[in-house]
Amino acid sequence: MLGAIVRFVVSALVLMFVGLVVPGFYIAGFWTAVLAAIVIAAIGWVIEQLFGTRVSPYSRGVVGFIVAAIVIFAAQAIVPGMRVTVLGALLASLVIGIIDLFVPTTIRSDMHD
Repeated sequence: MLGAIVRFVVSALVLMFVGLVVPGFYIAGFWTAVLAAIVIAAIGWVIEQLFGTRVSPYSRGVVGFIVAAIVIFAAQAIVPGMRVTVLGALLASLVIGIIDLFVPTTIRSDMHD
């Protein structure tokens, strides 16, 4: 439970950072970022359950990058205080992917490969 809370807080901080550096990506504040992190994780989980880990926003590669951008773009429909353009979602997906290389915000398992 504590691990999940820490991951959502780290994810929220990453989203806030992305909001500062990515044009077309806006997060109103910390609690909005926490809600966005939860919504993005939930949408990602649903996609993973429906299509498998190869088409997951958490997978690496072009498909994961595109799916992550779609998930980020879709999250704005649920999260008040979050606004994202298509270009902003693509750039945010790229920046989050780069940050995730150094500070993982999800737990990955090699069992899926």
